[in-house]
Amino acid sequence: MTDVAARAGVSVSTVSLAYSGSGPLTDATRNRVMEAAAAIGYAGPSPQARALRSGRTGIVGVVVHERLVRSFRDPLQLRVLDAIMDDLGEMGMGVLLVPYPAAGQERTLLETAAMDAAIVLNVRDHDEPILDVLRRRSLPTVAMEAPAGVVDARVTIDDGAATGALIRRLVALGHERIATVTLPMTMAAPTRVVDPGDLPDPMWTAARNRLDAFAAEGVEPCVIIETSSTMVEAGMEAGRVLLSHPSRPTAVVCQSDLLAGGVIVAAREAGLEVPRDLSVTGFDGLDLPWLAPLALTTAAQDGAAKGHAVAGAVRDLLAGGTPGEIRIDLELREGTTVAPPRA
Repeated sequence: MTDVAARAGVSVSTVSLAYSGSGPLTDATRNRVMEAAAAIGYAGPSPQARALRSGRTGIVGVVVHERLVRSFRDPLQLRVLDAIMDDLGEMGMGVLLVPYPAAGQERTLLETAAMDAAIVLNVRDHDEPILDVLRRRSLPTVAMEAPAGVVDARVTIDDGAATGALIRRLVALGHERIATVTLPMTMAAPTRVVDPGDLPDPMWTAARNRLDAFAAEGVEPCVIIETSSTMVEAGMEAGRVLLSHPSRPTAVVCQSDLLAGGVIVAAREAGLEVPRDLSVTGFDGLDLPWLAPLALTTAAQDGAAKGHAVAGAVRDLLAGGTPGEIRIDLELREGTTVAPPRA
C-alpha cells in the first residue's frame, strides 16, 4: 500500500479509503489509486487481514435442506436466492451454501465455517437442531417460514389464510371430496398416504400451516398425500396415488405449483380432463407454460420480494437492528384449473 501511495502521490490512508469504499474521496483520486495499484500488480488489502481487523468475514451462510440438484430446479427458491445474492453483493458480502448436517455427522460446516450471519431457507419447528448450533455460535439468523420466536428475524407469508381461500373457492363450486398433496413434512419421507391421526410432529412449518387451513375451514381432506420432494415428478407420483384412492376426490389442494403440475400430468396420463374431471389448485404463482392451455388457480407469492426482505433483515441485524417479522403478501390468482364437480 505504501508503494501504491507513492506512485499515486497520495497518503497510505487514502489508498485504504479507496479500497474500503468509504470516505470523502473523489472519483479522480480513487481512479488514480487503482491505476497505480494495477501498474505494480497490487490486488488490494489481504481479505484475511481485513477480517482480523474488522472482526467480520464478509460471508453469510445459507443453509440448504435439499440437495442442490433439487433446490436449483425450484423456480421459487431460485428467485429467492437470486435476490438474496444480488442484495448481499451490493453490501460487499458473499454467500456460502451450507448443506444441512447429516444425522450423526461430527464437526459440520455449519459449526466450523467462518460467517457473519446465517440464513435458513426452511425451519421445521422450535427444536430444529441447526438452530442450537447457530445460537451457540451467537450468529445473527434470518429464516423463512419459521415459527415465531426461534430466530432473530423471520420472513413469512400467511400461507394458512391463502390455503383457506383456495379451499373456500372449491367448496363454493360444490366440491365435497377434497384431497390435499402436501410438501414434505419431514427431512426424509417417501410419497405416501398419511393418516390424519398420525401426522409427524414436529413438521415443516409451511406444510403444517397449509394443512391446518383445512381444520380452520371446517373441511376434512378425503385423503392426505405427503410427497418426497417439491418436484414435478413427486407431484406425478402423488397424483397416481390420489387417482387410485377409494375416496375418489373431485378436487385437490396442492401445497406447491410444481406438485400441482405433476398431479395434472398424472391426470392426463389417466385420460382425465382438468378441471372437468378433477379440479386442481397450486401454491406459489410460478410460470408453468408447459401446462398450456391450462393456467393454475393458485396463491401467488413474490419470490424476489422474499429474497430482498431476507437480505435486508441480514443487513439490519449486522447493523445492530431488530427487524423481527417481515410478512410478504400473497395474491389469490384465478386460473382455469377449477370448476364445479361433474354431476
